[in-house]
Amino acid sequence: MDEQTKNLILATGLSFLVLLTWMFFFPPEPIPENFDSLPIEDSLGISDGTTTLTDQEIQNYSESSQEGSIDQFAHRVEISTRNLKGSIWLKGGRIDDLSLVNYRETLDNTSNNVSLLAPTGSNKPYYATHGWVAMEGLKREDTPNSNTVWALKSGTILTEDSPIILTWKNGQGIIFEKKISVDENYMFEITQSVINGGNSSIKIYPYGNITRNGQPDTIGFYILHEGVVGMQDGELIETNYDDIIELSKDKSTREIQNNGWIGFTDKYWMSTLLPKSGQTFKMDQKYFPQTDNFEVWMRLPPVAIGTNESRSVTTNLFIGAKEVSTIKSYQDSMNIENFVDSVDWGWFFYLTKPIFFLLDWFNGFTNNMGWSIILLTLFIKTLLFPLSYKSFVSMSRMKQLQPQMEKIKQTAGDDKAKLQQELMALYRKEKVNPVAGCLPILLQIPIFFSLYKVLFVTIEMRHAPFIGWIKDLSAPDPTSFLNLFGLLPFSPPDPTSILAIFSIGVYPILMGITMWLQQKLNPAPTDKTQAMIFAWMPWVFMFMLGQFSAGLVIYWVANNIIQFGQQYIIMYSQGVKPDIFGNIMQAFKRSE
Repeated sequence: MDEQTKNLILATGLSFLVLLTWMFFFPPEPIPENFDSLPIEDSLGISDGTTTLTDQEIQNYSESSQEGSIDQFAHRVEISTRNLKGSIWLKGGRIDDLSLVNYRETLDNTSNNVSLLAPTGSNKPYYATHGWVAMEGLKREDTPNSNTVWALKSGTILTEDSPIILTWKNGQGIIFEKKISVDENYMFEITQSVINGGNSSIKIYPYGNITRNGQPDTIGFYILHEGVVGMQDGELIETNYDDIIELSKDKSTREIQNNGWIGFTDKYWMSTLLPKSGQTFKMDQKYFPQTDNFEVWMRLPPVAIGTNESRSVTTNLFIGAKEVSTIKSYQDSMNIENFVDSVDWGWFFYLTKPIFFLLDWFNGFTNNMGWSIILLTLFIKTLLFPLSYKSFVSMSRMKQLQPQMEKIKQTAGDDKAKLQQELMALYRKEKVNPVAGCLPILLQIPIFFSLYKVLFVTIEMRHAPFIGWIKDLSAPDPTSFLNLFGLLPFSPPDPTSILAIFSIGVYPILMGITMWLQQKLNPAPTDKTQAMIFAWMPWVFMFMLGQFSAGLVIYWVANNIIQFGQQYIIMYSQGVKPDIFGNIMQAFKRSE
């Protein structure tokens, strides 16, 4: 392997190291907390010539987080399904209390269930409402708002088998009804009906709203999007919370002609407003500094209702875990355009999506994501074997040429130009391509980052166990050599501490050892500086990857072991008999 090849591999390795260091030490800056100087905007985003709402009217439709304690006279309707539990507040008819039955905050089975929505009066209110806005024939106070107390017309508990119907009648003889149903997973269906028993025709438009008070605690890592996510006629919309604030200065709305949806996304959870497929609607995203509310809106076209007539509009609301299979099933069955893209697949989506679906497919056989990662590694190494074979044959030839290369180095001395010239002549004579040995390394980098993304963003990896002490593949290996893997009576540094980089577990150590062993099969660098850097690289990577997800390190260990076996067998078949034990002994002697 010539100097150019060494430099290419070295540059690749160092670039990889720089990227890892950047991801570890430099997350993006947090969003500013005080935006009281920003003006309040029209939260309903009316852009068709109708009158702009006043601040007080906005408060009627979208209630401030400063409302205070919950109105005890407005009862709640329980929500109880296989996956969800919570309640609907009859004041405002809002879904504002929702937790996930099958997800807990920590690995401890006694820890709290993950809470998605929270009512007014809690620390960070987060809720969904659906209603109507008057345009003609009614005053705005004649339509239900956040202070309206609905009556329970039908049903007692909202389950996957029993919907509920809420009703409210204004003073003009007009009845508003809201039928709410939910499936066995996370999809609500809201049918809003209006029966005009008044003396004149009316014109109103339906809307859906999700309000989130206060900026939520985000990971603050550029590799993950948290904030507003939506789809506008095939275009993915991703807006961070600081960008929502900037966009709120603009009163324009987005009119969606075909399919679309909008909502808030966290790392693993999501709340999304969904019109029916093909429904034209307008979407908006707003921030209100006076109430510290982030809001997303879905406004459907106006509906004209004559005397003694009724109209109904049905929309959907997703609130739950971003399980890829569940979201994909909704995308297919309900024709929701690119709904699976609510998962942040990133720039390398053409790799992250196939990698996830392969992992999920393997998991159908193993029922263990750890073994699925190992099978994925084996699959990738098999897929790349033709390239690896050529690479390892080339490296075998390079290994055989090592004595001649050393002689050329000795005769060339300090003359770099002569050294390169004679090495290139040797390569041409022996028909060896020194760059061919770089292919496996270069191909592994995008695969590595794509798998890192999958492990980081998909909920299927959250709290997924492997074997032994690995209880969560999305978290670092919990063991530590600092306390001799639990033998000493003290705990390793907290994962958020800078000292945690020195607290590495069993799998990172195995990764370092297997990477070092793999290097022993390769031709040794002729340059002393390069040789020193290559010698340190496995141990540097061991510490750098020590705090990455255990699933990623397991992939790396499996990759090293499989590649070591492939390379050893191919080199042996080419007449090169690697003396691994002898190389190890020589390394120890040099260290002495």
